[in-house]
Parts: sequence; C-alpha cells; structure tokens
Amino acid sequence: MGLTGFGVFFLFFGMILFFDKALLAIGNILFVAGLAFVIGLERTFRFFFQKHKMKATSFFLGGVFVVLIGWPIIGVVLEIYGFFLLFRGFFPVVVGFIRRIPVLGSILNLPFISAYVDKVGESNTMV
Repeated sequence: MGLTGFGVFFLFFGMILFFDKALLAIGNILFVAGLAFVIGLERTFRFFFQKHKMKATSFFLGGVFVVLIGWPIIGVVLEIYGFFLLFRGFFPVVVGFIRRIPVLGSILNLPFISAYVDKVGESNTMV
C-alpha cells in the first residue's frame, strides 16, 4: 500500500510542479510496482492484459513509457485516459462509498451535481 500511496503522491506532486519529468517517472514506477505488490503479480497481469482491456492497458502503459522517455504532458494525458478506461468498473463503488460520507454525500446529492455523479456512477461493464 505504501508504494502505491507514494506513487500517487509523486504523480500528484509532479503535476503540481509543472509536469516535472523525474517526479512523474518515479510516481509511475512506484504506482505500478505498488499495484503489483498489493494484488500480486499474476493478478496484476491478468487485470491489465484481459482481452477487453487491451486498449486501456496500451494507453496507460504507453503513457508511462512516454513519461519515461521525457514527454510528460502527453504521457500524463495518455495515462489519465487509460486509467479511466481501466478502472471505470470501480467508479460506481467509489461513488456509492463517497455518498455515505456525511459532508461529501450531501454535496454529491445537490441537484446540479447529482445528475453528473449519477452518470459517472453508472457502469455498463464489469470489473
């Protein structure tokens, strides 16, 4: 969990510091390594290389590669798109969890926000 947390921290910090290549590269490596340690190598490979997730995996890992070779803005855009394609099955669970948190749940239930959150919370694909 620590590697994944530090990876997210370095990715966020690298974007805050105007897409610093070194921080983004460290964040990418730590995030992927942390994910592999948390769920195991075999399950990580099965998750990333499922037939219906190949497009998402290619965008995500392609973005990691583009950041590592030195084009951070393009790489981060590719990573974000791939991340949303890979993990879109988890978004309904996350939205349901956030709606149960007292202050955040009331914010998500505001009329102009709830319509958008309801669309994000719907998923047609299984994890």
